[in-house]
Amino acid sequence: MSFAGHESEAMLLGLFMVSVLHNVVHLAFGAAGLLMSRTPHGAYSYLVGGGVVYLLLWLYGLLVDHDSAANFVPVNAADNWLHLGLGAGMTALGLVTGRGRRRH
Repeated sequence: MSFAGHESEAMLLGLFMVSVLHNVVHLAFGAAGLLMSRTPHGAYSYLVGGGVVYLLLWLYGLLVDHDSAANFVPVNAADNWLHLGLGAGMTALGLVTGRGRRRH
């Protein structure tokens, strides 16, 4: 497994390209989710903000040449579908559960 880039031949479950950087980013994202879930506003912000980040990663995966140095994350078609599902799901959950919320 390489630190970053499309040269990484490591695959999670035989589907998702991974690298050390990719794993560190997902661990940090998960830790942020645990910390932000302690309050309703934090959970809402994490779901909507994180969903937008995943949707941006999905767009990045669609636009980047998978064999170029610009694919530093790295991503492949399976990652793109995962990012689309996570982005849409997180954003929708944040918006639906945050509806009618009053700030205190």
